[in-house]
This record gives sequence, C-alpha cells and structure tokens, in this order.
Amino acid sequence: MQRYFIPATKWQGDKVIISGDDVHHITRVMRYKEGSKIICNNPGGNAAICVIDKLEHDYVQATIMEWLDENTELPVNVTIAQGLAKGDKFDFVLQKGTELGAAAFIPFQAERSVVVWDKKKTEKKMQRFEKIVKEASEQSHRNKIPEIREMMNVDVLIRESSNYDVLLFAYEEEAKTAEYQSFAAAVSSLKEQQNILVCVGPEGGFSLQEVDKLKEGGFSPVRLGPRILRTETAPLYVLASISYHFEELGCK
Repeated sequence: MQRYFIPATKWQGDKVIISGDDVHHITRVMRYKEGSKIICNNPGGNAAICVIDKLEHDYVQATIMEWLDENTELPVNVTIAQGLAKGDKFDFVLQKGTELGAAAFIPFQAERSVVVWDKKKTEKKMQRFEKIVKEASEQSHRNKIPEIREMMNVDVLIRESSNYDVLLFAYEEEAKTAEYQSFAAAVSSLKEQQNILVCVGPEGGFSLQEVDKLKEGGFSPVRLGPRILRTETAPLYVLASISYHFEELGCK
C-alpha cells in the first residue's frame, strides 16, 4: 500500500483529509478509486490503514480502518551534517540517507565547499529538500520524516553539538595512519536512543583549521574504511553501518 504523511490539522476524528501534491499522486499516478486502501502517517510517527471514501479535484478523504503497530526507525537518532557539495549531491544524500534511517540533516558551509548558498538560494532549495525527504520517507515506509535544519558553518555546528550524546566526523587522514580510530569501534559503543551527530566534509574534505575546531569542540575523528569515500558516499556508509549493527546483528 502507498504511504502518505499527513499534517496534524488534517486528522479529524476517524477521517483523514489529504490535499496538495498527494491528491495528484493518488488520483493520477496511483489511479486509486473509492474503496482503495492507503497508509496514512501522522506527525507523531503513528500509521493507519485508511480506506478512500471521497475523491475530489482538490482533496481526498479517507476513513481510518486500523492503526498499525510498527516501527521502522533506527534505534538511535542520527543527524548527518553534510558539507555543501557541487551539483545535486546534497539531494542524493537526503534521498538515500532518508531511506537508510537518518533522523535529521544539517547542510553546512565548509571552508572547502566550492558552492556557496545565500539566504535566498537556501530558502528556494529548502522547498525541494522537504519534498525529497517526504517522498523518500513514503517510499521507504518510514514512521517519521527527517528534519532538515537550517544551514550552518562549522562554528555554529559546534555550538549546536551540545544537544547530542555522540559527536563524530569522518576524516580521510584517519584512513592513512597506522593508528586510527575506526568507525566500527565508535558504533560498538553506541546505545539505543542516543543522539548522534556525524559531520562529513565537502569534496575537498575538512581544512586543518576545521579539524582543530571540531576536535576542540568534542568531535572524534573516525575512519570510514581504508578507502577514501566521496562526500556523498560517506554518510551512506555511516547510516548503513549503524543500521547493520543495531537492526541486523541485533546489538543493543
């Protein structure tokens, strides 16, 4: 069944009112009819099987039939702070990172970021970003849509890091040393429900000044395997490794 995330204001008793782009998807893409079943998620992370009972040109009404007892979220809350990169790489990280269970994303302007987003450009991009994570959440049957935080620089990111239990940053120089801190060691020490912030640099990596600031701010550098990963690959390695550790190996 297709899944849709519905704002809190659209839940009215046992009825759910669906509007916006989802109406086009239901009527034109999926070609659902009255009596068709869909899954509706509320902002609290709860999902219900609903039956469509009214199709209009600007809204769809469905009736709640059964609340589902499910949880597809990672047992830890992982926020990916992604250095701004060229092209649509951040879009890719948002989509695939959502599929892999990220709780939130923070775009940050690193010293070696080739691109620069001003306030106007950021506001315009946010609309597309929110659409990407919503659609990826629906496709991957997430319970919640990841949050996209406002853009930051490294100094602001370090100030914000006090809200997290574990602070890590992927540092390519760790892959070149004989004595390195592996990501596996960091993951093995994680506990359920912890808030984890993982910082990934842009194409050129972190500057030495940023590395010093992150270390002074309590971030630990980690190696993501012996190979140097692209900026858009690193966060996916992080999330897949955490998912495997908690959800496949059954580690707590």
